Amino acid sequence: MFTGIVEELGTISAVKRKNQSSVIIVKATKVLEDVNIGDSIAVNGVCLTVKMFDKSTFQADVMNETFDRSNLGNLKSGDPVNLERAMLAGGRFGGHMVAGHVDDTGVITNIKRDDNAVWFTISASDKILHYCVEKGSITIDGISLTIAGLSQGFLQVSVIPHTLSETVLGHKQIGDIVNLENDMVGKYIEKFVTGNQTETKDTKLTKEMLFNAGF
Repeated sequence: MFTGIVEELGTISAVKRKNQSSVIIVKATKVLEDVNIGDSIAVNGVCLTVKMFDKSTFQADVMNETFDRSNLGNLKSGDPVNLERAMLAGGRFGGHMVAGHVDDTGVITNIKRDDNAVWFTISASDKILHYCVEKGSITIDGISLTIAGLSQGFLQVSVIPHTLSETVLGHKQIGDIVNLENDMVGKYIEKFVTGNQTETKDTKLTKEMLFNAGF
């Protein structure tokens, strides 16, 4: 479990993609301070398991499913990545509950400066937008952000200077692909309320359902 508060910007050392097995190697500093084999580290919001490490890098196996559902397959040597260690039970909870399981990717379609903030407009699929609410939370490349605007096919976030300087968003351009993870709370509520345990795509969550369920 993660909080979406990025701890440091790492750098891709290599992405070794093969037919049967793939490995990602990441240069880092802070997240290696107390690392152990088997630890979870979120890389651009994707939960990966440390299989090897040294003083300056860690390695993790990556499944083809992960490449297909995230932007990790587009990374190359030298690219910056957001890194976050799994949260400590006694630590501060600065973001929101993040599983590190990417739901889908989106594409940055517009970047606009607004005084000290920068607005990012991201095209997203219906399965992402279905669980989005204005002022709710969404994870973009592992960053816990507040949804500032919603429209047909798009969501918007407004980013402060600190987030731009400390995360990969400061390096992003129009057309770049980003990883998206919905707030898991809404997904679980829909499952419980509708009683649908296998498919959510066509369900409609209503006020009546929530009222009848005691919410």
